[in-house]
Amino acid sequence: MSAEFKQHNNIFLVGLMGVGKTTIGRQLATALDVPFKDSDKEIEERTGASVSLIFEVEGEAGFRKRETAMIAELTAQKGIVLATGGGAILSEENRKCLQDRGLVVYLHASVDELFRRTSHSRNRPLLETANPRERLETLFNERHPFYKSIADLVVDTEHHTVKQVVKYILKRVDPSKDL
Repeated sequence: MSAEFKQHNNIFLVGLMGVGKTTIGRQLATALDVPFKDSDKEIEERTGASVSLIFEVEGEAGFRKRETAMIAELTAQKGIVLATGGGAILSEENRKCLQDRGLVVYLHASVDELFRRTSHSRNRPLLETANPRERLETLFNERHPFYKSIADLVVDTEHHTVKQVVKYILKRVDPSKDL
């Protein structure tokens, strides 16, 4: 069992939009019998507004401020699986909270795969642009070094099923657990 997981019993999932953080996080939390949290959903529940609306009204800076407060609060909990928003790692404060308070798992897939997965979504404010694939590539290039720098574990979600990814993570954090 990893020292990071043992100390806090938290698993924090990071990665770009469309990589599977929420889907994988839910199944991982179920397998570990711990609560699942999604920082974007928590922000939406608290504000009563969608992430898209917050971006529209407050801009990205306003959303990031709310996100930083939420990440600080959620990572202070013990025994959770947390799916972070794709840009949460842009804040040094968020990166520190994630690294210090649990096991950070970077879920990774290619830009082409992420574009395929997100191309029909209407809830991706950063992709509301003339060329969403190009925007994804820019985000990947900007964020990949941050994801890698804080990750305790990097997991490919492009070539594996959700069940395979969950099983792989479980084997790393608690070999006695299985699906």
